Amino acid sequence: MTESIRSVAVIGGGTMGSGIAAASAAAGRRVLVLEDSPEAVEKARARVLAAARDEAERDAIAGLTEFATIAGGLPRLAEYDWVCEAIIEDLAAKRRLFEAIERHRRPGSVVSTNTSGIPLAAITEGFPATLRRDIAVTHFFNPVRVMRLLELVPGADTRPEVLEALTAYGREALGKGVVRAKDTVNFIANRIGCFWMLSGLHKAEAALAEGLRQEEVDAVLSAPVGLPATGLYGLIDLIGLDVMDYVGVNLAANLPAGDPGHAYAAFPPAVRRLRERGQLGRKSGGGFTRVLKAADGSKVKEVFDLVADAWRPAVAVTIAETDPLFADSAAGRLAWDVMGDTLFYAADLLPEIADDIVAVDRALRWGFNWQRGPFEFLDHLGPQRVIKRLHAEGRRLPRLLALLEQGGHASFYRDGQFLGLDGRYHPVPAE
Repeated sequence: MTESIRSVAVIGGGTMGSGIAAASAAAGRRVLVLEDSPEAVEKARARVLAAARDEAERDAIAGLTEFATIAGGLPRLAEYDWVCEAIIEDLAAKRRLFEAIERHRRPGSVVSTNTSGIPLAAITEGFPATLRRDIAVTHFFNPVRVMRLLELVPGADTRPEVLEALTAYGREALGKGVVRAKDTVNFIANRIGCFWMLSGLHKAEAALAEGLRQEEVDAVLSAPVGLPATGLYGLIDLIGLDVMDYVGVNLAANLPAGDPGHAYAAFPPAVRRLRERGQLGRKSGGGFTRVLKAADGSKVKEVFDLVADAWRPAVAVTIAETDPLFADSAAGRLAWDVMGDTLFYAADLLPEIADDIVAVDRALRWGFNWQRGPFEFLDHLGPQRVIKRLHAEGRRLPRLLALLEQGGHASFYRDGQFLGLDGRYHPVPAE
């Protein structure tokens, strides 16, 4: 077993693979990048070098990174400590590639897939134990060199040494915040973050029909609740409706029966119409919003009004409430409906997706730039206040809130400790 990762082979030089390769070379590791064709190899080379932070780093990366076609480079995999697959999100394609990887890699080398949501069990089903023992998911977030989160997901047979090697490499060489997740659909951050986005689209569309403006939706579902300033529509414009559509299809196919996410996997009607006509977001020149250049050279922001089905000038909106989830206003009710239900969803997912609340909180902070993770946010709101409102609404308490109430605890965190699934407090592990 490789005690440390000194060399890295990345198969797939797209956005994610090139980012992983550049980060590894910048950390002083010898790197090999493999792609399908000579043309794809040159594109991968350009992406890797473009990921450098300055000219000196670009030169260092260039000096440590080699490029080759998959056909020509597979026999060289035996030279590398870690083989990272980062090709398209297609199960059949990944399985074909891992058949080839297993024939060429060095026994005991670390292997990983950079899938963002395909279960590792599906990728490795029927493969020999030699591969199943050495493989894990290394789910980096995009852009690799900017986002701190690295979700590390073992399979049923993954050896502890593999996880230790990848954890040490992620933290020490790449400077990542490593979170251990379980082999479930979309892992931790995307499972909860995508629920927030997809349920938000449905609930916001209903609120728009009752008179709330889209600018108000983004205004309240952003800084006032500790989320990035993009808000709901702004974030999805950045990601792209085509990507979110794929996410929804994947969730619909793989979420457990009875999961609340099934209700939101397909787009609501107005959003579906945008998707169908190719109005995807920034990548298509506009989605929910767009920026145009006026005759005088200034920039003008427009909003695509989902109710009127037409573009209109954007309106500046300010949310006055400092505690919007408990505000008696249309925006406050939407915040409680969207953000509240996301927190409650998260509070029902343990131990399915993670072993503790710390992993969940860090995943959302590091992967989605939330100011607070779900359980940190519940502590900020006041768990007893939240529980009281849920009781008043006649709603079932989510699993972790019920655990907190039954134990007579006031919060999920206290004095450097967190509430474990056993109902006891434990020291918060170092980041």
